[in-house]
Amino acid sequence: MNKKNTFKTFLGELPKNLFSGFVVSLIALPLGLGLALASGAPPISGIIAAIVGGVITSVIGGSNVTITGPGNGLVVVILASITTLGNGDMYQGYLFTLAAIVFSGIIMVILGFLRMGSLGDFFPSSAIQGMLAAIGIGIFAKQVHVMFGDLDAKGSIIELLIQIPQGFFNFLKTDNTSIFYAGLIGIVSLLIMIFYSKIRNRYFQLIPAPMWIVVLSIGMYYYFEIFSNTSYPIDQNLLIELPNDILSNFAFPDFGMIYEFNFINAVISITLIASIESLLSIKAVDKLDPLKRRSNINKDIRALGLATIISGFLGGLNVVTVIARSSVNVNNKGSNRSANFFHAGFLILFILLFASELKKIPLPALAAILVYTGYKLASPENLKKVFSIGSEQLIIFLVTLIVTISTSLITGILAGIIITFIIHIIINKDVLLFIKNLLKPNVLMFTEDNIYYVSVKNFSSFLNFTKLKSKLNQIPETEEAIVDFSLCDFVDHSVMENMSNYAEAFTRQGGHFEVIGLDDSKSGSEHPFALRKILPKQIIPKQGVLTKRQKNIQQISEEMHYHYDAFSDIEMKELPVFEYFKTRTIDKVSNVLSTDNCTVFDVQFSEGELIAKQVIKATMFHLHTKKEIPNFTLDKEGLFEYLYHFAGFKDIDIDNHPDFSKRFYLLGKDEKKIRAFFTDELILFLESNKEYYIEGSKVGLLIFSNERLASVKEMKALSYFGSSLLKIIEKC
Repeated sequence: MNKKNTFKTFLGELPKNLFSGFVVSLIALPLGLGLALASGAPPISGIIAAIVGGVITSVIGGSNVTITGPGNGLVVVILASITTLGNGDMYQGYLFTLAAIVFSGIIMVILGFLRMGSLGDFFPSSAIQGMLAAIGIGIFAKQVHVMFGDLDAKGSIIELLIQIPQGFFNFLKTDNTSIFYAGLIGIVSLLIMIFYSKIRNRYFQLIPAPMWIVVLSIGMYYYFEIFSNTSYPIDQNLLIELPNDILSNFAFPDFGMIYEFNFINAVISITLIASIESLLSIKAVDKLDPLKRRSNINKDIRALGLATIISGFLGGLNVVTVIARSSVNVNNKGSNRSANFFHAGFLILFILLFASELKKIPLPALAAILVYTGYKLASPENLKKVFSIGSEQLIIFLVTLIVTISTSLITGILAGIIITFIIHIIINKDVLLFIKNLLKPNVLMFTEDNIYYVSVKNFSSFLNFTKLKSKLNQIPETEEAIVDFSLCDFVDHSVMENMSNYAEAFTRQGGHFEVIGLDDSKSGSEHPFALRKILPKQIIPKQGVLTKRQKNIQQISEEMHYHYDAFSDIEMKELPVFEYFKTRTIDKVSNVLSTDNCTVFDVQFSEGELIAKQVIKATMFHLHTKKEIPNFTLDKEGLFEYLYHFAGFKDIDIDNHPDFSKRFYLLGKDEKKIRAFFTDELILFLESNKEYYIEGSKVGLLIFSNERLASVKEMKALSYFGSSLLKIIEKC
């Protein structure tokens, strides 16, 4: 698309992006205020982050439909920073934290220029889920007390959780009218958040749930002012506090503690959580994009870093990519970065025109929004999903969660990484597998018949996934890609989840992405994201647990009327008769598709001995025929076939078929029988199809394409080739 058409499309989409930006701003306004308050910062700091983020990332960002602003994940770490650095003085702690925010922005810019966006893949998926759940519990524990009108509740996350029942009873028994009305608004606001999605009225749904809370809260204020004989019952300390002149009251960061350990720790914590939250959100929003575009993550990280620096200098919080507001943008037909810009513009209008109205919102109303947000991050449903992947993932999740709640986010995520590594060692019973192979090249990529083939060796986990990812990112999503884990001893949950993400991305763009080599593996569960431990050759996998590849093979076996045995223990005694297997030892046969005359199968075999021993897995076709087959081998001409000439082997040329003789290398002792076997019709068939290695013997024909496992599509093509070949042979 040329620049003129691109600009024309941009202009044509402005109205829907304007509307989407407006809807998003209705959610961003109360959330920005609430997240700032929950972080211990002035309410306006959350709005500043949303405005600066919307403007900067919409101009220089690398994503298309993401919305930026203050994030849920940073609430706990910002609050801890303000509390620690302020040493009792919350406002001074806020100024020191602004300096930490500026430094975190600088680090993010540097990470973006160093193309370190892939660092997010280093964290195990279950550990990240545990960290997010801990953040959710932290938000819930603090804000549920504010929702009941108690601003003085203090203590650790665990202590605050224990105090919840007592806090609720104190609210019910209070004789303080201000606290009672404020708490009542908080509870009603929470009910709105819970039941909003269940109300199907389209007019009601035009206004997002958080904005309904704002509207009703302000409406209650005016009810008492206009229609009631009594004054507004909620005290000023339970209402939002905003400066009278917003434009002249920007806070400036205090850099007086930059050499202190607590300050450095705050910078690292803020940067770590901001980066992880943004990376996870960018990936998630890319899946929602109806145009199936992929974000430039490193460019986006640079933009978020710059926006964070500017936000920090103006008194705002960190700027991150946020999933909830981004999904609202997509649902309202936002199609490019202008929606993010418009969302920032509407926030400016709200603050300038309605600042006095915003001061009428009770703090418990905003706390209710955050209580619901915290619950969603740490809901039992998330725990159930993690457990369904595997019991070991639940251990990782819980260890990360408990350590994070008990100590800090950095300690928690480090504990998650360490426990994941320990569990991987226990499952494999081999620490050397990881230590010896961590720094070795373990990913090989090449093209074969216009198919991108990626082979992974040794192990694939969160520790070395970036090596695999760098290769996969080079493959256009409109092409066909095969990832082979057959040479891996172990594939972890994080890698399996990412493989599913790649498969979805390729499917959206019209390409094809397939994972092979996991059929001889043991998984923690039947979940497609479960980790995989490749079984030794003598062990047959548990009956009934099929991989995605095996399920697809089962499907094509039904289409072609083949019998399928995924966990076959047959020995294929006829295979050693073939010359190909005279110097190779067959270890195991699996995934057998068979009819009376044809058998397609995966075979594992080895060649060489001791240190030179090499294990190979391949997909082959064995064809039985009533017709006598001469001993021969047929392969496509190549370098090794030319070397055969110098070694004294003679390529048999078929009369009147010079093209066939140029394309194929035909070898055998009885030339007369071989020439008689290769009829004109057979030669025409072979010339019209893909070149396969074909070997004839007294027990039939052995056919395969390459010394590797075939994808399901390749297996299907091999089956059709073999069955068609059988018809021609028996007809001649």
